[in-house]
This record gives sequence, C-alpha cells and structure tokens, in this order.
Amino acid sequence: MSNNKTVHIVIFGIGKVGSTLISQINAVKSKLQQRQNLQLRIPIVANSKLAFYDKDGISNGWETDYETFSVPYKIDEIIQFVKQQKLSNLIAVDATASSDFTKNYLRLIESGFNIVSANKVANTLDYSFYKAIRNALKKHNKSFLYETNVGAGLPVIETVKNLYNSGEQIQRIRGVFSGSLSYIFNEFSETDVTFSKVLENASKLGLTEPDAREDLSGNDVARKLLILARELHLKTEFRDVKIESLVPKRLNGKTTLHQFNNRTKELDVSFEKLKQELPKKHVLRYVGELDVQQNTLEVKLISEDKTTAIGQLKGADSVFEIFTESYGKQPLVIQGAGAGKEVTARGVLSDVIKLSNSLN
Repeated sequence: MSNNKTVHIVIFGIGKVGSTLISQINAVKSKLQQRQNLQLRIPIVANSKLAFYDKDGISNGWETDYETFSVPYKIDEIIQFVKQQKLSNLIAVDATASSDFTKNYLRLIESGFNIVSANKVANTLDYSFYKAIRNALKKHNKSFLYETNVGAGLPVIETVKNLYNSGEQIQRIRGVFSGSLSYIFNEFSETDVTFSKVLENASKLGLTEPDAREDLSGNDVARKLLILARELHLKTEFRDVKIESLVPKRLNGKTTLHQFNNRTKELDVSFEKLKQELPKKHVLRYVGELDVQQNTLEVKLISEDKTTAIGQLKGADSVFEIFTESYGKQPLVIQGAGAGKEVTARGVLSDVIKLSNSLN
C-alpha cells in the first residue's frame, strides 16, 4: 500500500449542501483512511462573510466553533493561511449559489487550488470567462469538477464527456432537468389538484427555491442545458437559450415574493386549460432540449406520451435522453433523483474523492 495521502478541503458555503457535505465527509473519513490510505481534512469552512480556521481539520461539533470563533475574511487571507500552514493537495469546494464567489476561481487556481463546485454559475457566465478558467487549469495543472451542476448526483456530465472524448457523435440531448418542475408536472398531470396547490406542496417539501419563480422561470433548466452544450464544445451563451417562462409577466418583476405567493391561484386557469387539451394518455412535461446539429437550445413545456422515458417519470426524478450516432433511435437514458441536499452533497463528495485519488 502507498503512504498516507492527506487532502485539504476548504468549503465555501455552509448552507444545506455545504453542511450536509461536512457531515458526509466526517462519516466516511475512517473508511477512506482504511481502504484508500486517504485522509480528508477540512481546515477552513466559510460563508460569504465569515471563516472558521482549524489547521488540524474540523470535526462534528464544528457549528458551535463556527458560531464562536469565525472571523471576517478575504479570499487572500485564506490563500495566505494555507501557505503559512504548508497545506498541500488543496481542494476548494464551492457550495454557494453565488455569482460573486465565482470571481475567486482564477485566483484560487493560480494559488494551487483544485475546484469542486455545486454552483452552476461559473459554467454559465460568458464564454470568455468559461475559457479563461479552462486556460488557467491547464497552465497550473489543476482540476475543476462539477458533476452536480446537472442532475445532482446523476453521472450526466461524466457520461456526456466520455462519449464526446471517445469520438461519439452526440446529436441531441433532451430531458426533464429540474427535480422541482418534474414533481410539479408529474403531480399536476396525474391528479385533480390545482396547479397552485401542487406548487404549494412542492414548496413545503423543500423542492422549489424559496422564490418558486426561480424554478418556474426556466432559467435553472437553461443553465444546465448550456453547461451540457459547452461540454460538447459549442460556443453558446445563456442568451442563446430559448426559454418558455411559466411565470406570466404580471407576476414577475415588480411583484414581491409575498405578493406572488398570494396570487399563485392566477396560474390555475391557464394550466387547467392546457391539461384539458392534452391528447389521450399524454402528460405535461417541462423539458430542456439541445439539438447539436442545429446548435439550438430550448426550454419549454410539452405534451409527452405516458409510455416514454420522459412521460413515465415519477416524484421529483430527473431524466436525460442522449441521442447519438451509435445508439441510433434508442437514446441512452440516465434517470434518478435529480434534486435534494443529500444527493447533491453526495455528488460533490464523489467529485472530491475522485479528484483526491488523482492528486500526487
């Protein structure tokens, strides 16, 4: 067996995903040590303003320490700390949803960090930034993994990458990319409950964003679609995605969250009409579709036959159909839980372990 390898993980973002990830790391620590001679340490945890430092690595009671001992920080102070402590094998985990934080990626890469991100923003900003990150990774021989950007814990990005790298011609990718919208339309299509009630239930289950308009706008699905397009080396921008928003203009913009929540019943009539007009044995599905040959990216509400992979979806599952030259008319289908803090954190941990094994 090789000697022990210690990997130092700095976690930015300690909300649902970040704190679940810390628990998962602490739970698998001893197994990784036994099976792979791999030691995972978390010397720093931080939110957007405060950081808590412990050079020996935080343990299970970290929340109390964080409350008591965290201090305001700048990214350069974190870089300074790891240098002073001579910490090697560095991974920065971005468990935020912040576009501001992604501005630190280049600085982190230049300072010796690899990056694992659950945050979709960096991969969906303008193409020049996307390219700048890739150039920096190459120059500094660092890695950037982000499997959870699309499909939470499902191996969607890895599959698309492997197919592309093996020379496979990917023609089209379509699917239900959003766990929350999957649940909403699975429930709405199969029950006699009003749309606003289904939306309320989804919110209570914690499936939607605090402001459900973020889900209903289609922007989240569009970001995931854009990430997959860029994995196939298409030079597309977010503005190139054609998005059918499910939020009427009158409930957007100047309407506050409180007002929107009080007015969701206004959505019921139009959605009920769509349901009544469905052909027999059809259901409503909110899909993302990438046509590689036409270079079109579209997010829209469709009527789908119940017997297809997309039509058969249940609960908050996501499904991705990948059409390629070799597979012909039968797509490669990846399906499973597409949302949730446990699944997402596990996907991030999987990226961390994969990356740790590749470090010297």
